[in-house]
Amino acid sequence: MKQLRIDGDRLWASLMELARIGATPKGGVKRLALTDLDRQGRDLVVGWGRNAGLAITIDQIGNIFMRREGSNPALAPIVTGSHIDTQPTGGKFDGNYGVLAGLEVVRTLNELNISTEAPIEVAVWTNEEGSRFVPVMMGSGVFCGAFSLETAYAAQDLDGKTVQDELACIGYLGAQVPGQHPMGAYFETHIEQGPVLEDAGKVIGVVPAVMGLAWYDCVVTGMEAHAGPTPMGLRRDALQVSTRIMQEVVAIANRYPPYGRGTVGMVQLFPNSRNVIPGEVKFSIDLRNVNDALLDTMHREMLAFVDRTRVASGLAIGIERVSYYPPCPFDPECVAAVRDATDKLGYSTMDVVSGAGHDAIYAARVAPAGMIFVPCKDGISHNEIEDAKPEHLEAGCNVLLHAMLARAKVASN
Repeated sequence: MKQLRIDGDRLWASLMELARIGATPKGGVKRLALTDLDRQGRDLVVGWGRNAGLAITIDQIGNIFMRREGSNPALAPIVTGSHIDTQPTGGKFDGNYGVLAGLEVVRTLNELNISTEAPIEVAVWTNEEGSRFVPVMMGSGVFCGAFSLETAYAAQDLDGKTVQDELACIGYLGAQVPGQHPMGAYFETHIEQGPVLEDAGKVIGVVPAVMGLAWYDCVVTGMEAHAGPTPMGLRRDALQVSTRIMQEVVAIANRYPPYGRGTVGMVQLFPNSRNVIPGEVKFSIDLRNVNDALLDTMHREMLAFVDRTRVASGLAIGIERVSYYPPCPFDPECVAAVRDATDKLGYSTMDVVSGAGHDAIYAARVAPAGMIFVPCKDGISHNEIEDAKPEHLEAGCNVLLHAMLARAKVASN
């Protein structure tokens, strides 16, 4: 079994075919969750699953499970997967690689007529990105009970469309109750989305943990006024006050290295006119760290700074934490399975703590879980120029194959 390998060319061809759905002029993909393009992507992947002999189950939040039976169907399945929804300026590999790597594992086992004791499943999780609907990692979050199905159903996009209605519209409002699907272990293969592996010249990242993250919505309310007649000292400029908070987000992250992270990624300005002093600014805040205590310290410092700024400026400032994910250490045995597979296959490797959220975080709440990273060019992701080498994607899928077989066990004839 040591020489068992997947078909890298077939994996690459599948990735490129899926990337045509929602393809952008710059070479990326825009396939937002629960849009018609998402439906087309789901239909393509489910069709491939059926062609590989997999049984398809869809739950009430639209998560898809594609099952290859084992010799002992009483065993909980060994699951792998990710998501196929993208950012508005997404790439070909984020999430998509994890789903299609799982499908390639199944195709390889079928091709070589290898049976496993435990069933093997490929999962496609709903709305991992959170770019159209919040909360992020919605499908896996509902699955593990982090928030209710009703909460997810009621989430609206900027046009007021709800998750429940859009699931029904694309034909993926399933019947199975989320969380009632058994899971013996979960592995997720992913591009790193950062520069560490490429910088170190390593092929495989063994992921012992994922950073915790906190997302906030902040609203600063001032008073719009004419930009010419209004003296500087008499202005209630919501944007200038907002920029103080935005700078503090970065300062807080820099105070807690090496894993402190602070980002303002979305800003909405009202009235957004050239010669009007901004009266309201809404913006996002993203704080991350690998240590729960440090993440809590960053949270408290953020709130304290907002309080001081509110008093100093005299403006109304609202801040709400809309998502929180504590740091997630992965199961030692799953991490060891990834490490052993990497060593057996002879790939260069290093441990990489993930700075991004993944569905594996929620899967880890209900089953032993682990992750496999491969490099991406210049560490760039959530960008249309996101790229990865075919040989690295093949290597990660080979590691996934061997790690899954270590948990599922090859059935004796």
